Amino acid sequence: MRFAMSSMGIERWKRFKANRRGFYSLWIFLGLFGLSLFAELISNDKPLLISYGGGLYLPMATSYTEKAFGGEFSTAADYRDPAVQSLIKAKGWILWPPIRFSYNTMNYDLPSPAPSPPTLINPLGTDEKGRDILAILIYGFRLSVIFGLTLSILSSMVGVAVGAVQGYYGGKIDILGQRFIEIWSGMPTLFLLIILSSVVQPNFWWLLLITLLFGWMSLVGLVRAEFLRARNFEYVQAAKALGVSNSRIIFRHILPNAMVASLTFLPFILGGSITTLTTLDFLGFGLPVGSPSLGDLLSQGKNNLQAPWIGISTFIVIAGVLSLLVFIGEAVRDAFDPRRAYK
Repeated sequence: MRFAMSSMGIERWKRFKANRRGFYSLWIFLGLFGLSLFAELISNDKPLLISYGGGLYLPMATSYTEKAFGGEFSTAADYRDPAVQSLIKAKGWILWPPIRFSYNTMNYDLPSPAPSPPTLINPLGTDEKGRDILAILIYGFRLSVIFGLTLSILSSMVGVAVGAVQGYYGGKIDILGQRFIEIWSGMPTLFLLIILSSVVQPNFWWLLLITLLFGWMSLVGLVRAEFLRARNFEYVQAAKALGVSNSRIIFRHILPNAMVASLTFLPFILGGSITTLTTLDFLGFGLPVGSPSLGDLLSQGKNNLQAPWIGISTFIVIAGVLSLLVFIGEAVRDAFDPRRAYK
């Protein structure tokens, strides 16, 4: 079945493409995120493929002992050990990924104490634990974007649902909802996040739940205003007169129109979600110790001013990602603005 875009969708896509900065930013962001999804194939301390004694081995999929390659120990093979590499190369070959470090791999053969400056082996240097910064950035970028996308989608779903109910029904439901949002939004969100993160050992899903509790209100006001405006339109009144259910009117007739304005905010919400995770990690209340964290690298850069490569490289990545998302958001805004011309 072929996908057919409506004439309005074609017009919006042309307006989006007319914003060259946002159009190219979208492809750059998608390309970087797509590459990061294969981080294990790009940056890993395990070989991609081993040929030994006429057989093929996949170390990233299966754990092999040193004895499998003619060694003496029954423990898992350390492929970075020169002795293990010599055993394998005596009867085969090793195919390594482009970067021979994972995000938690410590380089014990550094030319200077950690944090070590950039070298050919570690192009961006190492952090204070001797881990390769480039590997941490690749894995940290992937984790931050996945966290931001998940949080943005879930918070948008909750915010759109709450705004739709308030705007469509109005009256007491709208008044009570607005008073609750005023109280809830007036809470010191960052302090509450820090308190909750210090009570329970944080992980990806726990942090997602905590941030979702306070991050769902960004689209409520916009969707509520659209529903308050549209609920008195003639086609909505006609649908009510014909006995169409409220849920069908909300999701089939009004919500598509309300989502047009909401979609323009999604890139900015994504940027805010990534910033939230980075901030919590920077303050030490984010992901568990040892996770690939951009915020933790920023904190290390602050604590190790004699190693500027840590903070500079991390700042460039974060600033670059947020800039791309802002440019994409501007292009999406132009796409949904019928007054915008395109070439």
